[in-house]
Amino acid sequence: MYRFLLTPRWWGINVFVVLAIPFCIFMGSWQLGRFEDRVQDHETATTQHESARREAARPLTELLPVDKATVGKQTTVTGRYDDQLLVPERKLDDREGFYVLTLLRTDGGQALPVVRGWLPGEPDPAKAPAPPTGEVTVTGALQAAESPGSNGVSGRSGWPAGQTGAISAATLLNLVPYDVYDAWVTLNKGDSGMRAVPVSAPQNTGLDLKAFQNLGYTAEWFAFVGFVIFMWFRLLRREVELARDAELGLVEQDDAEGAAGAGGESGTPGESGDGAGGEKADGDRAGLVS
Repeated sequence: MYRFLLTPRWWGINVFVVLAIPFCIFMGSWQLGRFEDRVQDHETATTQHESARREAARPLTELLPVDKATVGKQTTVTGRYDDQLLVPERKLDDREGFYVLTLLRTDGGQALPVVRGWLPGEPDPAKAPAPPTGEVTVTGALQAAESPGSNGVSGRSGWPAGQTGAISAATLLNLVPYDVYDAWVTLNKGDSGMRAVPVSAPQNTGLDLKAFQNLGYTAEWFAFVGFVIFMWFRLLRREVELARDAELGLVEQDDAEGAAGAGGESGTPGESGDGAGGEKADGDRAGLVS
């Protein structure tokens, strides 16, 4: 009854199943590992931010370039405030508002973007307090450069003059006539009555949409394993039923009757055609004799 398993068709089915199941398990395990890594990164980043606020501030040059280990670390920088920009579409406590971003010119010639605080409502230069004059020393949490479309950063372009969508050297380089550090600082205490901007977790370290996409892909790959096994057993059961019917003579009898019927129908026109041809030939001979 199970001899059909040795046919080329079933050899192909079995090879596919044997290869598909471990592949799906591997991919599901890999996606689950990615999700677990993001959870671990999220927990590590949270713990790091809490401990970083208790650490002593370090010079900016000691913390560059910014990575997962230095994001959120306290830094201190001395310089003079220069250009001021507004960063719209930034939420704080589910309220829409904007950041007040001021470039701090350092003695080295480069400028450090400093978020002095957050204000509610539409971005309005008249609402933004002017930065302090003269040399100042700022202390705050170091942040990585933003990229459009991540961590709530708007992907829009063509902002009005005096505004920017993302805080990064790539975007600010076209707005100010001097070099900018590819990092920024958020003050621990808001300047001039503004609310301080909380520290943001580095990219790919939070429980964001990408993390739950990994979890969803995990479920899909393991669902594929169940689907492959289900289809294999369904095909096997169907073949067993057909083999059992064949042993009882049900399938072959039907096929034989169908073949016989087709042959009888195809033979009838041939026989009637021969009769008509014979009658015509007899008539022709009779005409010649007369």
